[in-house]
Amino acid sequence: MTGFLVLLCVVALVLINVPIAVALCIASVVAMLTTQGVGSLPNVPLALYQGATSFPLIAIPLFILAAAIMNTSGISHRLIDFCQALVGWVRGALAQVNVLSHMFFAEISGSAVAGVAATASIIMPAMKARGYPGPFTAAVTSSTATLAIILPPSIPMILYAVMAGTSVVQMFVAGIVPGLLTGFGFMGLCYWYAVKYNWPVEEIFQWGKLWRAFKKAFWALTLPIIILGGIFGGIVTATEGAALAVVAALLVGGLVYRELNWARLRDAIIEGAVQTGSVMLLVAASALLGLYLTEVQLPQRIAAAMLSVTTEKWAILAILNVFFLIIGMFLHSAAAIILVVPIVMPVVTAAGIDPVHFGVIVTLNLAIGQQTPPVASVLLLTCSIAKESVWDVTRANIPFIGVLLFTLLMVTYVPVVTLGLVDVFYR
Repeated sequence: MTGFLVLLCVVALVLINVPIAVALCIASVVAMLTTQGVGSLPNVPLALYQGATSFPLIAIPLFILAAAIMNTSGISHRLIDFCQALVGWVRGALAQVNVLSHMFFAEISGSAVAGVAATASIIMPAMKARGYPGPFTAAVTSSTATLAIILPPSIPMILYAVMAGTSVVQMFVAGIVPGLLTGFGFMGLCYWYAVKYNWPVEEIFQWGKLWRAFKKAFWALTLPIIILGGIFGGIVTATEGAALAVVAALLVGGLVYRELNWARLRDAIIEGAVQTGSVMLLVAASALLGLYLTEVQLPQRIAAAMLSVTTEKWAILAILNVFFLIIGMFLHSAAAIILVVPIVMPVVTAAGIDPVHFGVIVTLNLAIGQQTPPVASVLLLTCSIAKESVWDVTRANIPFIGVLLFTLLMVTYVPVVTLGLVDVFYR
């Protein structure tokens, strides 16, 4: 009973706008004092420190810094220009460019917020100038930015792997097919809209223009090959791959494109430090709460209660999907993973669900949560940049959420979509 009261306390504090990390710490310390006495307090700093010093977590600030450097060094512009040359001949071309550029950027940044920051201010004004409705423009930008947490190197996948005790690299591999399936689904939906509303073709296909755009974007296009090739090839770990991403971004932005000066680098470092601080505070605070919940055996009790209702794997997956869809509406992805995954893992293990498979399911649920109010972190950021009503954009976003839901169902009940590549390369 105490464990449930602690979780309710956390939710109540969050609802009155207490920062999530602070809410986790307050609830945990009060619960420890109430049930275990003052003698338990020396464990608090130890739990906070140990929770934030796991080696795989070092990848998070490095990928965040790499994305910030790419945003300020001309890499994003060159990727968008290449996508324009590649699909500009398709009806509704700018919408297709929007999706494709986010797919490329997702392979570098691992953060949906970074994707919006990199591309929204470039592609959205161009779409509006060509007559695309504002709500649709913001919807396609917001939903496709979410590909960054499905395709590798996804920061939420790193967090999940640490919390669930599974392989970061296998999580990355498992996200490839669902990410591509979602991306091409978005492109198909954009084409349907373009035919329905007779949106324009921007240009005829020209090999010469494509070749010129490719040459300008060549070094930007090598970044995902260098980063993911090193990780999947076993040359570097995911953490070392994140460090490689920073070095590559510095070299490409500073030496090749010569658009990264000291002022821009300083801004990128500050931006990366701020984002990293918020994530790592959450991680440390969640470790403290996790220590207490483990001691009172709340995860084990939840697992026993759920398994007493049903032992069918498909039914348990359906229950967990609904649970995470609701959680995703009210918590940011990092907070949801950190707070909830350790609690439900005993259920997952007892039901015989592969933790890598379940990790992609969690990630897709939280990707949908980034698009569904009231929290909807990526949607709100996109609406603020686009200067569009959240509710108008949400209505326009429903078909794109439908694509995400379709992918979620495919991943949930056709495991080969997620585990096929993992089984081929790692098992």
